[in-house]
Amino acid sequence: MVRTGKNTVEVCFSPKLLPEIQTKDHFIVVLVDILRATTSICAAFQNGVRSIIPVDTVEEAAQMKKEGYLVASEQDGKKLDFADFGNSAFSFTKENIGGKTLVYCTTNGTRALSQVQQASGIAIGAFINITALKNWLVARDMNVVILCSGWKNKFCLEDSLFAGALADLLLREPAFITCCDSAVAAMDLWNLAKGDLLAYIDKAAHRHRLEKLGLDDVVEYSFTTDLTQVVPVFNGKEIVSNEQ
Repeated sequence: MVRTGKNTVEVCFSPKLLPEIQTKDHFIVVLVDILRATTSICAAFQNGVRSIIPVDTVEEAAQMKKEGYLVASEQDGKKLDFADFGNSAFSFTKENIGGKTLVYCTTNGTRALSQVQQASGIAIGAFINITALKNWLVARDMNVVILCSGWKNKFCLEDSLFAGALADLLLREPAFITCCDSAVAAMDLWNLAKGDLLAYIDKAAHRHRLEKLGLDDVVEYSFTTDLTQVVPVFNGKEIVSNEQ
């Protein structure tokens, strides 16, 4: 389809705000949950997972474990007893998940995904695939809504920083414009933080939640750019690689 005019970039800081987005026509949602779901999903595809089935509730995840599925599930950062894995990218090694289907349930990321209904497509974004994601979005030639999973429907720093970084990359392309204050604010936040990103992210509440749980070993990895060229996409039933 040939489209004329500019594509817009909008940032949504919380799933609660998703019904109020201004973008209505031909748009792709980029789901973001930097600490840790979308980073972990991208890592899983880099390491050869066949597909990921996201589910909304712990009860669904537990039932699918009984049905024989490999399951990754956490609540408030903690791995659940019935699950094979928690929510760390470092758990999703080739040995653990290569060639397999994984059921996935997280506190914020997979629940946010279930709320996206009207988009033309859904992609998974993280710093570790940010350039590949930008190039994929440019090639799609559609409006973009960057959806921050946040923390229990509230604003969070880590997702908003990524939204600013991705918006900045897209707006350097001639096909994209924005009239969204949230996108401008996210880019301002990114420009403030990018000189020493790890120092800035030490302000993030979820970074300290993970630290208290002894799960903050993935923080540096989560803010490293371009470790993979894979762009995971959600087809309505499961997440697959754009290369499949």
